[in-house]
Amino acid sequence: MQDFTYRNPTRIVFGKGTIARLKELISPEERVLITCGGGSIRKNGVYDQVQQALSRRDLLEFGGIQPNPLYETLMKAVKLVKQGRVTFLLAVGGGSVLDGTKFIAAAARFDGLDPWDILAKGAPVKAALPLGTVLTLPATGSESNGFAVISRQETGEKLAFGSEACYPQFAILDPAVTLSLPPSQVRNGIVDGFMHVLEQYITYRVNAPLQDRQAEAILKTLVEEGPKTLANSQDYDARANLVWSATQALNGWLGQGVPQDWSTHMIGHELTAFFGIAHAESLAIVMPSLFRHQMTRKRAKLAQFARRVWDVNEADDSKAAEIALARTEDFFHSLGMKTRLADYGIPAREAAARISARFRERGLKLGEHQAIDAGAAAEILATC
Repeated sequence: MQDFTYRNPTRIVFGKGTIARLKELISPEERVLITCGGGSIRKNGVYDQVQQALSRRDLLEFGGIQPNPLYETLMKAVKLVKQGRVTFLLAVGGGSVLDGTKFIAAAARFDGLDPWDILAKGAPVKAALPLGTVLTLPATGSESNGFAVISRQETGEKLAFGSEACYPQFAILDPAVTLSLPPSQVRNGIVDGFMHVLEQYITYRVNAPLQDRQAEAILKTLVEEGPKTLANSQDYDARANLVWSATQALNGWLGQGVPQDWSTHMIGHELTAFFGIAHAESLAIVMPSLFRHQMTRKRAKLAQFARRVWDVNEADDSKAAEIALARTEDFFHSLGMKTRLADYGIPAREAAARISARFRERGLKLGEHQAIDAGAAAEILATC
């Protein structure tokens, strides 16, 4: 196992009715900006619960944060923060709202000339407004980490940043408020969480048996509980297990002391930026081809994945690894998730050309071995 330093300051508040605890989690002296998305929280009762919990507080609101949060929109919120003398941000929604709010928190305190530099140039985030989260969609794990992914309409880019200053102070996870989600969003959440684990697990062995077993536990739980909550949207217990699995998939625990990949995500971000498909959809498309492209480097962990998660009884690592990929694609298909570019009307050659050109411009080398460059990305996408 590799050396590491780990700090996660997010307080988890889990269970039915926990939105009411906002009144004890946010000081009455704070001037709070509530951030949200397209209005679903007003339909499912979450907005009313938040308002009741924070009654007689000094509140402002900013809505309309997109599913792939746009820099242009978020900068309007930054202006409101500064004009309204906001001291605390409360993100109410799914991962996009949470990600967008982290950027608002960072940009509001950014001491440079252009907050886009945080994403485009890796400008350090030295300070950020404090924030908390009320999760309404289990998927990204953004409720208890310091990372965010932001898009810019003007340039057609989708970039990520991370900072300890952007960890939420708390995350309220009430599975009951997720029961009204449409099946497509539940499906995407299952796949998103699954892929977050694979990015930290399917690399190479470094004598980290605990992290491996933790990853395998989350994967097996998603395989078991995901179909249950899709089959019965009112199964609270299955949904609670999905919520907790998605949070643990990307709260930092699994990746400590082990190599991480994230090349599927980086290629997937470009698919979303260029072609507009959902984040989880992009991951389901890219992963099988990318893992096959990197089979020599990933064979041992894929074989382990096959035996421990899919219960494959095959002694040959190469055969076991291929079975693992086939079982994973079958699982995605069973959820209603498509896994080919053609399923979305995207020409593979066009995707390969456009994305490899962008990677070439940036000089990117991705993956746990830094082995995926622009040329490799083109080869991967050509077989998606």
